[in-house]
Amino acid sequence: MGEKVLMKGNEAIAEAAIRSGCRHFFGYPITPQTELSAYMAKKMPKIGGVFLQAESEVSAINMVYGAAGAGARAMTSSSSPGISLKSEGISYIAAADLPCVIVDIVRGGPGLGGIQPAQSDYFQATRGGGHGDYHLVVVAPNSVQEIVQLTADAFNLADTYRVPVMILGDGTLGQMMEPVDFDDIPQPIKKEKDWATTGTGLKREHNIINSLYLSPEELESKVLAREKVYDAIKEKEVRYEAHDIEDADIIAVSYGTTSRIVESAVRTLRAEGYKVGVIRPITLWPFPVEVIRQAAETAKAFISVEMSMGQMVEDVKLAVNGKAPVYFYGRTGGIIPTPDEVIAQIKNIAGGSSND
Repeated sequence: MGEKVLMKGNEAIAEAAIRSGCRHFFGYPITPQTELSAYMAKKMPKIGGVFLQAESEVSAINMVYGAAGAGARAMTSSSSPGISLKSEGISYIAAADLPCVIVDIVRGGPGLGGIQPAQSDYFQATRGGGHGDYHLVVVAPNSVQEIVQLTADAFNLADTYRVPVMILGDGTLGQMMEPVDFDDIPQPIKKEKDWATTGTGLKREHNIINSLYLSPEELESKVLAREKVYDAIKEKEVRYEAHDIEDADIIAVSYGTTSRIVESAVRTLRAEGYKVGVIRPITLWPFPVEVIRQAAETAKAFISVEMSMGQMVEDVKLAVNGKAPVYFYGRTGGIIPTPDEVIAQIKNIAGGSSND
């Protein structure tokens, strides 16, 4: 273990990206992720990197498209309304099979909403967000240390599979400060990018990066080939944390900041004799379907706890596939659920006190 430093989540993402070989950042300020851009603005010029505050979110994501097409490790960050503006460009990047990292530090919505934390971008992140048949790999940290680990992982996953990867955080994770150790983060992989538009030197055929295919048969073949990549990701890259699920009557499913609230609630409930387990998805896409499916063989009920009106709960229901009831508890508008609220919901599902 190396020396730990106290850092804000947004700044930790930026530092981890730099240590992962990111030298091209294009963004536009929006609360609650602006510190990430500010950190990049200070650091990138000192290390020979590129920081560019674009004139809009639309410009920023298309700059990422260009840099990624040239083989660079490129990154952008924003918050919910900004991600909406980037969605068309993200679809283009996915269609061009380009690796990049996109950070979404989620705030309340819809519309401009508020600047407080939320998890209401789950659908936008896991369902692609833009048009067409495509996916983003979506990782969801729940601490500043995990933010650092997953940022490094995100660049490696992007390069390994030639896909855009989204880091889905929220306003709390972006703003909170925790000790973090950078020494043990995953090292950048060395991936030959023989597809990149780096100039031919008259030594090879031109590389062409494109997302337009006027022949239906050609477009379908491209989409089907990409689907095979997604299948490989689903087979190899599912990540989650689970505990106390073997004997659990009720299993709480949550991610990100909310999972820390749920952990606190479950510790209290376990101490009181309630058989409650935890499943925390770390990859939201691909979603950890199998562990939930297996847990549904013995668990009597599930509850999805979210900072939204109910989005991940749909994926939990699909995984449970009718084998047990799936409940939902959420707060929205930028309000974070409390442990006491979660405890009350789970006790209600359990039918009252375990001592009755």
